[in-house]
Amino acid sequence: MRKENRTYYFSVEGETEQWYLEWLQFAINAETSAKYTVKLDSKVQKDPLARVKRMTMIGKTEITHIFDYESEEEIHVKQFQTTIERMKKAENLGKNIKYYLGYSNFTFELWMILHITECNGTIAHRRQYLKSLNYAYKENFENLDQYKHENNFKRILKKLTLENVRQAIDRSKLIIHRNKESGYCQQQYKGYKYYKENPSLAIWESIERILKECEIL
Repeated sequence: MRKENRTYYFSVEGETEQWYLEWLQFAINAETSAKYTVKLDSKVQKDPLARVKRMTMIGKTEITHIFDYESEEEIHVKQFQTTIERMKKAENLGKNIKYYLGYSNFTFELWMILHITECNGTIAHRRQYLKSLNYAYKENFENLDQYKHENNFKRILKKLTLENVRQAIDRSKLIIHRNKESGYCQQQYKGYKYYKENPSLAIWESIERILKECEIL
């Protein structure tokens, strides 16, 4: 019996995020126990509003924007808030859009590390993820640009399974739980909630929702 197909929409800041979603789509569709086949429709587009304006849709459409909370410096906080403002404007276009927050604090590298190991300690700069990436994936990248090279990043993806995705979700939940226990104040902006403290992230929420709907969580 042919499975029903479900499409999930994303806008992402960079190619690594898009390559990851392409891998995840393949991994889910290769899982025989999955209830659905999936299409993870992602576009590299830093502006959520521009992403929506190019879409033709019928009925309610949910999109996740995957992007970084790069630091607590004023310029990065402003960039983060501006992105949220564009998400809210996209929802108000009259196209029946629901935008989900898929942030990582500081960067998407946090989510990648969590597939293999915990990453609970606070870091001062996103460059510090390099050591944890090398440790997790048994690599020796000299810098993050080298890690993000297409051949290198896709080689890392080949080391992952859906079980690693499940573990990343669980480790993400633990991070959020620790933030609550530590008394960190969850920020709210334009109806979206996030932590300004590192580490924190919300990308796992949309991935968890997909795996739950496919009944493979």
